[in-house]
This record gives sequence, structure tokens and C-alpha cells, in this order.
Amino acid sequence: MWKKISAFTLVEILIVVVILGVLAAVAIPRFASANDDARTAAVQSTTAGVRSAIASFRTNAVIQGNPPYPTLAQLTDGSVLKTNIPVNSFTQVGGVQSVTQMQATNRSVANVSDYGWNYFVDNEATPPSAIFYANSESPTTASDGNGATLTANEL
Repeated sequence: MWKKISAFTLVEILIVVVILGVLAAVAIPRFASANDDARTAAVQSTTAGVRSAIASFRTNAVIQGNPPYPTLAQLTDGSVLKTNIPVNSFTQVGGVQSVTQMQATNRSVANVSDYGWNYFVDNEATPPSAIFYANSESPTTASDGNGATLTANEL
């Protein structure tokens, strides 16, 4: 008397392995893209938040007859923002450095390992100007409107 033992055949096991491989090949790139999307959104959010705080500061300063844009010290000491500026999600570096007008106009990146953000301010110019941007040339998932993507310093 023989007992029949049920088991999977080699072909069935191979089919399952192939199916799992196909699913992994499809899912892994989607998760990697989600990580890039999150970094891009974090930089966009921080940039927009700081720029909004600068605009609010400007409104109050103009009403009070003060220089319109905050200095670097005011931007980083809690006068403009009630919290610290988060680290740049592409470089994992925090801090804001002062840059020249030429650097800001060109969105130049410098001292990437020391500063996550760049800030230019000139309250003496006519009109006064201030530029805040990410100190990173990492590619993002943000579209430039022409089918290409922007780098972090272009956001």
C-alpha cells in the first residue's frame, strides 16, 4: 500500500518564481520613483514655505518703513520663521549661506557639504530683491514644462 504524497512540481515552483520576479521588476522602480517624488516635494515645500515667510516679513517691514527683505541673520534666527529651516532632502545638509547676486541669478551651487540652502538679499537695490533656493544640482521629478525635469536649485 502506497500513500500518495502531494507536493508541488518543479514546473509549478518555477512558475511562481517567475511571477514573483516580474512583480518585483515592476514594483521596485515605482518605489524608487516615489522616493524621488518625496525628495522633490520636500524641497518644493521648504522653498515655498520660506519664500512665503519672506513675503510676509516684507509686507510687515514695508508697512513699518523698514528694509523690505530680511537679512541672512533674520532669516535664520527665528525672526522670519518660527522654526528652523529643514535640511535639504537631496543633500541632507541644513543651514543657509549668503550668495552674491550673480550666484543667485544663475542659481549657482557652492559648499554643498556645508549648506543646504542659498540666500541672496539686497535691500539697497532699486527695486530691492531677495532670492532663496536649494543648494543642490540634484535632478528632481519636477517638470520644467517642456518635457524635461528641473534640478533642485531651479525649483
